Order: sequence, then structure tokens, then C-alpha cells
Amino acid sequence: MTIGQPDSAAVATPPARGRRPGAAPLRSKVPEVTALFWVVKILTTGMGETASDYLGRTLGPIPAGALGFTAFAILMVAQFRSARYRAGLYWSTIVMVSVFGTMAADVVHVILGVPYLVSTLAFSVALAVILLAWYASEGTLALHSVRTRRRETFYWATVLTTFALGTAAGDLTAGTLGLGYLTSGIAFGALILVPALAGRFLGLNAVAAFWGAYILTRPLGASFADWMGVPATRGGLDWGTGPVTLALTVPIALLIGYLAVTGKDTPADGPAEGGPGAAVPVAG
Repeated sequence: MTIGQPDSAAVATPPARGRRPGAAPLRSKVPEVTALFWVVKILTTGMGETASDYLGRTLGPIPAGALGFTAFAILMVAQFRSARYRAGLYWSTIVMVSVFGTMAADVVHVILGVPYLVSTLAFSVALAVILLAWYASEGTLALHSVRTRRRETFYWATVLTTFALGTAAGDLTAGTLGLGYLTSGIAFGALILVPALAGRFLGLNAVAAFWGAYILTRPLGASFADWMGVPATRGGLDWGTGPVTLALTVPIALLIGYLAVTGKDTPADGPAEGGPGAAVPVAG
């Protein structure tokens, strides 16, 4: 099943602009989007939220931010230097994008005093600008067209911005709008069904459906993780951000290990442009 279109109706993506004619296609460095992709993605969004909060309270905002940025930068460099998709490296990078993206959003609010409504709108505009620039430059936002350095740069800029946006949006609904973390999580859980159902039944483009769902995974996972970790006075279960982080890290590590060993989400080394890779599957 695909989000937006069946495999047989996959839309071909344009060739990478500026690539040398006749050059061998690069290997995809992003995973196949199976059901496990969404499970791991949502788990990492929750883990990044509570890990950021735990580190900030334990180490202090500045040391925690420095540690988060360092780990994020090291893994990002390793990801760009890698010649192919590696489950352990890719998902470890996603985890640190989650942690650092949360820290970035928190700095904007806590340190700079920017209201969540303003930061949510600002990150939304930033995301729109990145996606428009990506499309204007490459003519596609399809996940498995990410086979050039420039497209990979656009991809990771988009991913990082979605994490920061999701953090701000989740805190906006839970705090500023007074919905609380549990209600926010339920609301985002309902919203994430919209692009999936629109793709399935209303003919929404597969790529648009994918990014719509992807953006919503962040506030979805973060809201439920916050609900489990924050004190009862804030409407939570008071399990603590440290224990919740550990509880989420264990299944994340097990699932990443499973993917690394089995290669279930390893992309096919088919043509770099077009074909079924342009569609975005929900489950294999």
C-alpha cells in the first residue's frame, strides 16, 4: 500500500540537475518507507523530546546544547560521507536530529523568550521556503530521488526543520492553547490520518502525502512522551523524562538492530530517477 498512489501509478521524478551525462546513478541513502519506518520515526520523536528535556535539566541548557550539537554534527558528517544507506547510521542521525531539533526549538522559546505561536509560524515559513527551494532546484521532492549531495542537503534541512516545528507546535497546543499533552497527542494522531486517507481515497499525490504525515509525526510522538514524563501538576503521568527516554531508547535500538541485520528497509539499487521509487509506501 502507498500513501497517495498505488505502485503501478508511481510518478517518475526528473533527473538530477547538473549531474554529468552518463554518470552512474548514486545509491539511495534513505530507507524504504515501510510500516516500521513510521514506528521507528514516531518513537524517535518521543525519545528526542524527553532526552532533550532530561539533558537540559541535568547538565544545564548550555552544556546540553553543546553536547547535542556535537553529537548531531558528528553523525551528520558521517551520514554525508557514507556511500550508501546504513540503518544504524541513518537512524542514529535521526535520533540526534530529534534531540537537537528539540533543543533548538526550546532555545527559541526559553532563552530568547519567543512565544510558541510565533516560533511555530516561523518554523512553518522556514519549512515552506526549504521545500520550495528544493522543488525549484530539483523539480521533485520524492524521497528516493535523494541521490545527489544537493538533494541530500535539502532532505536533511527539511528533516531538521520538521523536528523544530513539531516541537514548537506540540508545546503550542499543549501549553499555550491549554489542550494538555494527552489531548494534543490524540489530536495529532487524528491529524496524521488525514494525509494517509487523502492519499488512499482522494488521490493526494504520494510525495505530498508522505511529507504531510512526516511533519505530524514529531508533535504526535513528542506529545505522548511529554504526557508520560511530566509531573501530574502539568497533566502528565510523572514517570520522569529520564525513565521515559530509556524506555523509548530500548525499542528504538532493538528495531534499528533488526533493520540493520535483516535489511528490511534497505532501498533497492535501481535507477536513481523515476520508477516505483518515486512513490512512497506505507507498508511493504
